[in-house]
Amino acid sequence: MQSSKNKVRKAVIPAAGFGTRLFPATKVVKKELFPIIDRDGRAKPVIMAIVEEAISAGIEEIGIVVQKSDRALFEEFFKTPPTKELFNKLSQQNQEYSQYLVDIGKRITILTQDEQEGFGHAVSCAKNWVKDETFLLLLGDHVYISSTEKSCSSQVIDIYQQFNKSVVGLTVMPVEIIQKAGCITGFWQEQNSILSINQLYEKPDIEYARKHLRVEGMADDEFLAVFGLYVLTPKIFDYLEEHISNNIRERGEFQLTSCIDRLRQDEGVTGYVVKGKCFDTGLPETYRQTMIDFRNS
Repeated sequence: MQSSKNKVRKAVIPAAGFGTRLFPATKVVKKELFPIIDRDGRAKPVIMAIVEEAISAGIEEIGIVVQKSDRALFEEFFKTPPTKELFNKLSQQNQEYSQYLVDIGKRITILTQDEQEGFGHAVSCAKNWVKDETFLLLLGDHVYISSTEKSCSSQVIDIYQQFNKSVVGLTVMPVEIIQKAGCITGFWQEQNSILSINQLYEKPDIEYARKHLRVEGMADDEFLAVFGLYVLTPKIFDYLEEHISNNIRERGEFQLTSCIDRLRQDEGVTGYVVKGKCFDTGLPETYRQTMIDFRNS
């Protein structure tokens, strides 16, 4: 149970991207609204599984950052109950789930990103809603399954409460795909579980990773990469604002990883190897594999 002193009450889910890697499907369906079959056998949009992951960790309020033109879509899903005619046609179980969805919707705030300027920029759009609280950050195109009784989000929040520092959830990644992810290095505080991060680097090439991002005790062809779950103190917004106001871009966009690295220098950041698995729904092949594996994991 979270103590009141450093309780994490809010979660942010950026969902404002164009979904270019899933074009042309994303021309008609937002990637966060793609269907998956959850472990309960229910067909639901990806964003619902992510919201439920946050709630599993005791999160009370969730801010979803969307494009301005998509606000009505997300409001419709979370805030508007089905018509009476449709409701009456639902099974008893689905009528109960419909009420559950209405109750969830009361905890959802739809935020907007007016211009698509990158992941870091999307997170910055939640600043006025988050205010001065530490918050959980989840990706809008990942779903998670824990290998323990505690959900992946609960594990990351537990580490925040233990060390009282921002936390980056981590996973072991083979060298062949390291250039597709944020990567970190540091020194172990608890072997193969918790480490003090001393560098974060977004999408390194293999040569850079082998030279600068090695972690003691790990195999030569393995690195620690971002899992897709973070607990961040509100100080992160200072660095995001600074990057935006000074037009500090990486690959043309405002990124989060470099701002977390500045947060690390200022406050320290803990890395935690999450006991679980994340499923990427943002690419055609990984989405197909998630449809196969997620329900049965």
